[in-house]
Amino acid sequence: MSLVDVSIVNVALPSIQQGLGASNSDLQWVLSAFALTFGVGLVTAGRAGDLFGRGGLFIIGVALFTGVSMWAGLAGSPLELNIARALQGLAAGLISPQVIGIVQDYFRGAERGRAFGIFGAVVGVSVATGPVLGGLIIALAGKDAGWRWIFFVNIPVGIVAIVLAAIWLPKPLLRRAKSSDPDVPQQSRDLDPIGAVLLGLAVLAILFPFVESGGSGLWWLTLPAGIVILLGWLSWEKRYRDRGKSPMVDLQIFRVSSFANGTLIMGLWFLGMTSIWVLINLYFQQGIGHSALASGLVGLPSAVCNGLAALVAGRLVARFGRKLVIAAIYTGIAGLALTVLVVWLQWLGLVSEWWMLATLIIVGVSQGSVVSPNQALTLADVPLSYAGSSGGVVQTVQRIATAVGIAVVTAIAFAVLQVSDWSVAFIVGFAVIAVIMGITLIPAYADLRRRGDKVGL
Repeated sequence: MSLVDVSIVNVALPSIQQGLGASNSDLQWVLSAFALTFGVGLVTAGRAGDLFGRGGLFIIGVALFTGVSMWAGLAGSPLELNIARALQGLAAGLISPQVIGIVQDYFRGAERGRAFGIFGAVVGVSVATGPVLGGLIIALAGKDAGWRWIFFVNIPVGIVAIVLAAIWLPKPLLRRAKSSDPDVPQQSRDLDPIGAVLLGLAVLAILFPFVESGGSGLWWLTLPAGIVILLGWLSWEKRYRDRGKSPMVDLQIFRVSSFANGTLIMGLWFLGMTSIWVLINLYFQQGIGHSALASGLVGLPSAVCNGLAALVAGRLVARFGRKLVIAAIYTGIAGLALTVLVVWLQWLGLVSEWWMLATLIIVGVSQGSVVSPNQALTLADVPLSYAGSSGGVVQTVQRIATAVGIAVVTAIAFAVLQVSDWSVAFIVGFAVIAVIMGITLIPAYADLRRRGDKVGL
C-alpha cells in the first residue's frame, strides 16, 4: 500500500490539477512532500522498533497511513492534499523499517533469504504496478474525481493489514526489545532524541534540492548545509556511545564489512536503476506520444518478472551469496544495452518500440535478483539490537540515492534533448545508468573477496 503510493500519484497529476485547480508548484509538492518525509524518519523509526517493539509501531504506521489516505481523498485544496501527502510519507517511513527488523529478528540463514525474497517481490511489483493501477482507476472514475480514488483504495487495504498484523505478528514484537549486544549497557538504552533530530534535519536538507527541482536555485544551499549537519550527527553519535549510552546508530556497524559494502552497493544501484522507469515514461509519452496507461503497461511484464526473480533469488542467496548479486548486475547491464538497441532501431524505423517489453523483462529480473539478496547479505552480520536502525540506514541511503539519481540522470537527458531528440536523450540517459551499474560491481567484488570461502549467508 505505502509503496504503490510512491508511483501511483504520477499518472494522477493531471487529474489533481483539473480537480483542485492546482498550480505546477502544487503538483511538484504532491510528489515532493511524500518523498521528503518518507526519507526523514526511516532510521528513527527503525531505532524505535529496536527499543519498543516492532509490531505495535507497524500497526500504528498502517493506521496513520490509512487515516491520512482518507483525508487526502477528501482534500478540498492543494495545500490540504500536500499536508496529507507529507503525513503519508511519515507513516510509510514508520512502516518499512519494522518489516526489515521483523525479518531480522525471526528468520536465520536460508529462511531469512527467502523472507527478504518475498519482501523484495512485494516492493518490486508494488512500485511498478502503481502507474497501471492509477491509470485504470482514473479511467473508471473519471478525470475530475479519479485522483481521489487512488487514495480511497488504501482504506480497505489498510484495515485488512491492521487486522492481519494483530493476528499474525508474534506477540513479543509488541513488547520492549532487549539488546543482544553485551557492549551496550541495558539501562542506557534510549531513542537518542538529539541524534534523531540531527539526522532528520540532515536528510531533509540533502534531499530537498533534488526533490524540489522546480524551485529557486537558492535551495541548493541546503545541500552543503545538510552535509555539515550530517558530519555533526556522526560526531554526536560517537560521543554518545563514548559516554556509555546507546546511540541511534552505532557507527561500529560500519566496521562490519558486509554491511558497509552492501550499503554502498544498494546506494549505487538505486542511484542508477530507479531512473530507468522515469526515462521510459518520458520517452513513451513525450518522445513517441503514447498515453500514461500505455507507458505504465510497458513496465508491467518487467514488474511481474521482478517479483518472481526476487522470490527465486531469495531461495538461492544462501547458496551463491554475493556471486548471485554480481551475476544480476551484469544481467541488468545487458538488459540496458538491449533496450538501447531497440530504441536505436526504432529511431531508424526498423522495429517497434514494443520490443522493449522483452528487454525490460531482463532488467526486471536483474532488479529482483539484486535488491533482495543484497538486503539479506548486508544485514546478515548486524547485531539484532540494531536490526531496525541498520535497516533504516540502508533504506535512507536508498531514498537519497533515488532522489539524486533521478535528478542527475533526467537533467542529463533534458540537456541532450536541447540539441537532439528523445531517442538520443534516452540512449545517453541509459548509458549513464549503465556506467553507474558498472561502478556498483566494485564494492560487490570487494565483498566477494572478503568473504572468501563463505559464499552465502
